[in-house]
Amino acid sequence: MNLPQERYTEREEMVKMQIASRGVVDPRVLTAMLEIPRHLFVPENLSSSAYDDRPLPIGHEQTISQPYIVAVMTELLELKRNSRVLEIGTGSGYQAAILSLLAEEVITIERIPDVADSAERLLKKLDITNITVITGDGSLGYSPRAQYDSILVTAGAPSLSCALIKQLSDDARIVAPVGGREVQELVVIEKKDGVIREFKHGAVCFVPLIGRYGWGGIEGCYHIDSKKNN
Repeated sequence: MNLPQERYTEREEMVKMQIASRGVVDPRVLTAMLEIPRHLFVPENLSSSAYDDRPLPIGHEQTISQPYIVAVMTELLELKRNSRVLEIGTGSGYQAAILSLLAEEVITIERIPDVADSAERLLKKLDITNITVITGDGSLGYSPRAQYDSILVTAGAPSLSCALIKQLSDDARIVAPVGGREVQELVVIEKKDGVIREFKHGAVCFVPLIGRYGWGGIEGCYHIDSKKNN
C-alpha cells in the first residue's frame, strides 16, 4: 500500500476523541482508522473538515460517513484476517479502504458509475490491491463471489433483502441500517448453524439504498422485529 502520512496527528486525535472514547475497543479497527487518510476521500474543498466528527457530502447526493459510525460498523462485523467482505455502497471508497486492512478480500458495489470510477481510481493510487469495485445494484448483493463472511450495507434500506442473507456463509454477519428514509436502526444479522439472529445498535441516518430491494424497488423479504433488542 501507498498510504501517505500527512495529517497523522489529526487522525490520532480523531481516533482518541471521536472513536476510542466512545466505546470502540477493537485494536485492529482503531489502527485501521488511524492509518487510512480520510482527507483523500473527501472533495478538495472539504479537506479541512475531513477529520470532523460528521458525515460530509461527496457529490451525487452521496456522503462519506461520520468516522465514529464507520468504526462502529466495522467493529460489529467482527472481521478475521481471512474474511471475504461484501460492501453495499462504495461511495468515496473510504469504508472499503478501512475494511481492506482487516480482511483478505473486499468486494464493494456502487450503483453510480462516476462514483464507482472515482473510488476505484483513488484505491488504485493508494495501491490497495485487495478491493474489487463493481458497478451495479448492491441491493442484489453480488452472487458471483458469494459466499461472504461479512456483508456491510452503507445505505439505509426499508427492509433487508433475502438475496444478501443467501449470500452469507455460515457463522457470518450482516451489518445494515434498516428503517425509514430519514432515520434507521443499525442492525446486525447473525447467521450461525442455519439460525438467524438479530441485534440492534441504535439509531443512525444514512442516504437511501436505491435498487430492486431498496427504496423505489420491491419489498425485501426479511423484516426487522421492531420489538427485538438482542
